[in-house]
Amino acid sequence: MALPNVQPLYGPMLIGVFINMILYGVLVSQFLTYFKLYPRDAAWMKIFVVCLFILETANTGFDIAFMYQPLILEYGQAPVFFPTFFLTEPLLIVAISTPIQLFFAWRIRSLTKSFWIPSIIAVVGLASFAGGIWTGIEIHLLKTFANKPKLHHPALLWFLGSCVADLLITVSLVFSLTRRKTGFEVTDSVIDKIIRMTIQTGAITAVFSILDVLCFMILPHMAVNFVWDLALSKLYTNCLMSTLNSRQSLNHASASGAASEARRNPNIGPTSPTRSRHDSAFPDPARHMNPSAIYELETQKGAYDSYDAESGFARSSPRDEFGIQVTKVVEHVRDPAPSPYIVQSSHPYTQ
Repeated sequence: MALPNVQPLYGPMLIGVFINMILYGVLVSQFLTYFKLYPRDAAWMKIFVVCLFILETANTGFDIAFMYQPLILEYGQAPVFFPTFFLTEPLLIVAISTPIQLFFAWRIRSLTKSFWIPSIIAVVGLASFAGGIWTGIEIHLLKTFANKPKLHHPALLWFLGSCVADLLITVSLVFSLTRRKTGFEVTDSVIDKIIRMTIQTGAITAVFSILDVLCFMILPHMAVNFVWDLALSKLYTNCLMSTLNSRQSLNHASASGAASEARRNPNIGPTSPTRSRHDSAFPDPARHMNPSAIYELETQKGAYDSYDAESGFARSSPRDEFGIQVTKVVEHVRDPAPSPYIVQSSHPYTQ
């Protein structure tokens, strides 16, 4: 008797589980880095990270289990029924992705002071959460691969909601950060790095979500979409942890850039009224500068203050919260003191 062809179903699933496990290894490293670098983060943030780690560990364990059942325990049998633990996949993915999407919506709210875009992201994210729960329930009720096309509506709500939320988050963060450029080289270079990181991480999750939707709609009787689907939760959490762990390096880059600028421009005054870099009040101010002047950085201490709330990113001091500080560089110039001078007249009647 010929063995049933399980390749169209379990082949993509197995590849998806492999990708999931690889990303889990990356994620473990990210978690260890986070707790090493930021032991003084807010308690609720550390609890959030720990909960994500527990959910991701459970997700990886269940993925291995639901592939072990058909490929080992039921080897040689026709693929009729969904694996027992298959229903945990949509439930755990939305339990991980939705809180992360809400976290980024909150950051966009802090950054833009806008209510509408974060609200739309939150609503779409919650719709995706509902679609994931609905999909899990339908998997339990339908039970067989022959009924997989009947998952179309709940899965479409789940996939499309997640995809739209990811795109909105990426576009909103990039647009908001671009508007916050100051014209100062040090600050703008840090903002550019944050924008690049946002595009890279956001684009990956968005691309996987889009491919998940397309494969599910175009090939409803196959399991090709699971190549992308089974890795989604790890992508979301790696994206979040990458953002949290980058705070120290970005703020270090900002401080190094400021120090380098100070060495290149020692004639920047320390305490006088602030002027723009492009201020034309002094046609040649360098001739009147104090050679021992410093390049001053505006920093914040204490609780999460208005500047941090305005930027949407937190500090890298021991009392850091979460995110990246966009440091504002303040250049000062000192009005030159008038030097004494003697007016000599050559008028013939002057004695």
